[in-house]
Amino acid sequence: MKILFVDGYNVINCWPNLNKIKEYSFSGAREKLEDILINYASFNNCKVYLVYDAHMVAGNVEKIHSDKYINVVFTKDGETADQFIEKMVNNLGRKSEIMVVTSDWLEQQTIFQRGAMRMSSLEFYHDVLKSEEKIRKKTKSNYAKDRNLLEDSISEDVLKKLENMRRS
Repeated sequence: MKILFVDGYNVINCWPNLNKIKEYSFSGAREKLEDILINYASFNNCKVYLVYDAHMVAGNVEKIHSDKYINVVFTKDGETADQFIEKMVNNLGRKSEIMVVTSDWLEQQTIFQRGAMRMSSLEFYHDVLKSEEKIRKKTKSNYAKDRNLLEDSISEDVLKKLENMRRS
Protein backbone atom coordinates (compact mmCIF):
# COMPACT_ATOMS: atom_id res chain seq x y z
CA MET A 1 0.00 0.00 0.00
CA LYS A 2 1.27 3.45 -0.91
CA ILE A 3 1.95 5.77 2.03
CA LEU A 4 1.42 9.51 1.65
CA PHE A 5 2.82 12.11 4.05
CA VAL A 6 1.20 15.54 3.79
CA ASP A 7 2.61 18.69 5.42
CA GLY A 8 -0.79 20.03 6.51
CA TYR A 9 -0.11 23.75 6.96
CA ASN A 10 2.00 23.83 3.80
CA VAL A 11 -0.96 22.46 1.81
CA ILE A 12 -3.51 24.74 3.51
CA ASN A 13 -1.41 27.79 2.66
CA CYS A 14 -0.95 26.65 -0.96
CA TRP A 15 -4.44 25.48 -1.99
CA PRO A 16 -6.74 28.40 -2.90
CA ASN A 17 -9.92 26.91 -1.41
CA LEU A 18 -8.26 26.01 1.91
CA ASN A 19 -6.36 29.28 2.10
CA LYS A 20 -9.68 31.12 1.87
CA ILE A 21 -11.22 28.99 4.65
CA LYS A 22 -8.10 29.50 6.80
CA GLU A 23 -8.70 33.24 6.85
CA TYR A 24 -11.67 32.79 9.17
CA SER A 25 -11.14 29.28 10.61
CA PHE A 26 -7.92 27.28 10.85
CA SER A 27 -9.81 24.33 12.29
CA GLY A 28 -12.31 24.51 9.41
CA ALA A 29 -9.47 24.39 6.88
CA ARG A 30 -7.91 21.42 8.73
CA GLU A 31 -11.23 19.55 8.76
CA LYS A 32 -11.85 20.23 5.07
CA LEU A 33 -8.35 18.98 4.19
CA GLU A 34 -8.90 15.85 6.28
CA ASP A 35 -12.20 15.14 4.46
CA ILE A 36 -10.55 15.64 1.07
CA LEU A 37 -7.67 13.32 1.99
CA ILE A 38 -9.97 10.58 3.30
CA ASN A 39 -11.77 10.54 -0.07
CA TYR A 40 -8.45 10.64 -1.94
CA ALA A 41 -6.98 7.80 0.16
CA SER A 42 -10.00 5.54 -0.17
CA PHE A 43 -10.20 6.07 -3.93
CA ASN A 44 -6.44 5.61 -4.49
CA ASN A 45 -6.01 2.86 -1.87
CA CYS A 46 -3.30 4.55 0.15
CA LYS A 47 -2.58 5.44 3.77
CA VAL A 48 -2.21 9.16 4.57
CA TYR A 49 -0.29 10.82 7.37
CA LEU A 50 -1.52 14.41 7.65
CA VAL A 51 1.11 16.18 9.75
CA TYR A 52 0.72 19.58 11.41
CA ASP A 53 3.41 21.61 13.13
CA ALA A 54 2.72 22.04 16.82
CA HIS A 55 6.34 22.66 17.78
CA MET A 56 5.55 26.23 18.88
CA VAL A 57 2.88 25.06 21.36
CA ALA A 58 4.68 24.88 24.69
CA GLY A 59 4.34 21.55 26.45
CA ASN A 60 2.49 19.94 23.54
CA VAL A 61 2.83 16.20 23.26
CA GLU A 62 2.51 14.35 19.98
CA LYS A 63 -1.17 13.71 19.20
CA ILE A 64 -2.29 11.18 16.61
CA HIS A 65 -5.88 10.62 15.50
CA SER A 66 -6.16 7.43 13.41
CA ASP A 67 -8.72 6.24 10.92
CA LYS A 68 -8.72 3.47 8.33
CA TYR A 69 -7.17 5.70 5.67
CA ILE A 70 -5.69 8.63 7.56
CA ASN A 71 -3.55 9.46 10.59
CA VAL A 72 -3.75 13.09 11.68
CA VAL A 73 -0.62 14.06 13.60
CA PHE A 74 0.11 17.17 15.64
CA THR A 75 3.83 17.13 16.38
CA LYS A 76 5.20 17.44 19.89
CA ASP A 77 6.72 20.59 21.35
CA GLY A 78 10.04 21.30 19.60
CA GLU A 79 9.36 19.00 16.61
CA THR A 80 8.37 20.34 13.18
CA ALA A 81 6.23 18.54 10.63
CA ASP A 82 9.35 18.18 8.46
CA GLN A 83 11.24 16.47 11.29
CA PHE A 84 8.35 14.09 11.98
CA ILE A 85 8.06 13.19 8.29
CA GLU A 86 11.82 12.62 7.95
CA LYS A 87 11.81 10.37 11.03
CA MET A 88 8.88 8.32 9.70
CA VAL A 89 10.42 7.98 6.23
CA ASN A 90 13.66 6.79 7.84
CA ASN A 91 11.75 4.23 9.94
CA LEU A 92 9.81 2.91 6.95
CA GLY A 93 12.93 2.82 4.80
CA ARG A 94 12.44 1.56 1.29
CA LYS A 95 9.91 -1.12 2.25
CA SER A 96 6.92 0.81 0.95
CA GLU A 97 6.15 3.28 -1.80
CA ILE A 98 6.29 6.62 0.00
CA MET A 99 5.18 10.01 -1.33
CA VAL A 100 5.75 13.25 0.57
CA VAL A 101 3.65 16.33 -0.23
CA THR A 102 5.32 19.62 0.61
CA SER A 103 6.41 22.73 -1.22
CA ASP A 104 9.42 23.16 1.05
CA TRP A 105 12.31 22.69 -1.40
CA LEU A 106 14.86 21.67 1.23
CA GLU A 107 12.45 19.10 2.64
CA GLN A 108 11.81 17.73 -0.86
CA GLN A 109 15.55 17.21 -1.37
CA THR A 110 16.01 15.55 2.02
CA ILE A 111 13.09 13.19 1.46
CA PHE A 112 14.28 12.30 -2.03
CA GLN A 113 17.70 11.36 -0.64
CA ARG A 114 15.97 9.00 1.79
CA GLY A 115 14.19 7.10 -0.96
CA ALA A 116 10.76 8.70 -0.94
CA MET A 117 9.09 10.41 -3.87
CA ARG A 118 8.10 14.03 -3.56
CA MET A 119 5.30 16.18 -4.87
CA SER A 120 4.70 19.88 -4.41
CA SER A 121 1.49 21.01 -2.73
CA LEU A 122 0.26 22.54 -6.00
CA GLU A 123 0.95 19.34 -7.99
CA PHE A 124 -0.92 17.39 -5.32
CA TYR A 125 -3.84 19.84 -5.53
CA HIS A 126 -4.21 19.04 -9.24
CA ASP A 127 -3.87 15.32 -8.56
CA VAL A 128 -6.65 15.55 -5.97
CA LEU A 129 -8.87 17.44 -8.44
CA LYS A 130 -8.33 14.68 -11.02
CA SER A 131 -9.24 12.03 -8.45
CA GLU A 132 -12.38 13.93 -7.47
CA GLU A 133 -13.40 14.12 -11.15
CA LYS A 134 -12.85 10.36 -11.53
CA ILE A 135 -14.97 9.75 -8.43
CA ARG A 136 -17.77 11.93 -9.87
CA LYS A 137 -17.66 10.08 -13.19
CA LYS A 138 -17.66 6.70 -11.48
CA THR A 139 -20.58 7.54 -9.22
CA LYS A 140 -22.49 9.07 -12.13
CA SER A 141 -21.99 5.96 -14.27
CA ASN A 142 -22.97 3.70 -11.34
CA TYR A 143 -26.06 5.80 -10.78
CA ALA A 144 -27.05 5.52 -14.45
CA LYS A 145 -26.56 1.72 -14.41
CA ASP A 146 -28.79 1.17 -11.40
CA ARG A 147 -31.73 3.20 -12.67
CA ASN A 148 -34.78 1.48 -14.09
CA LEU A 149 -36.05 3.59 -16.97
CA LEU A 150 -39.38 3.12 -18.73
CA GLU A 151 -37.67 3.32 -22.11
CA ASP A 152 -35.61 0.23 -21.22
CA SER A 153 -38.78 -1.81 -20.65
CA ILE A 154 -40.94 -0.98 -23.66
CA SER A 155 -40.72 -1.57 -27.37
CA GLU A 156 -39.41 1.00 -29.82
CA ASP A 157 -42.87 1.41 -31.37
CA VAL A 158 -44.54 2.22 -28.03
CA LEU A 159 -41.70 4.57 -27.16
CA LYS A 160 -42.26 6.54 -30.40
CA LYS A 161 -46.01 6.77 -29.72
CA LEU A 162 -45.40 8.07 -26.21
CA GLU A 163 -42.89 10.62 -27.52
CA ASN A 164 -45.45 11.82 -30.10
CA MET A 165 -48.08 12.15 -27.37
CA ARG A 166 -45.66 14.13 -25.22
CA ARG A 167 -44.86 16.57 -28.02
CA SER A 168 -48.48 17.21 -29.03
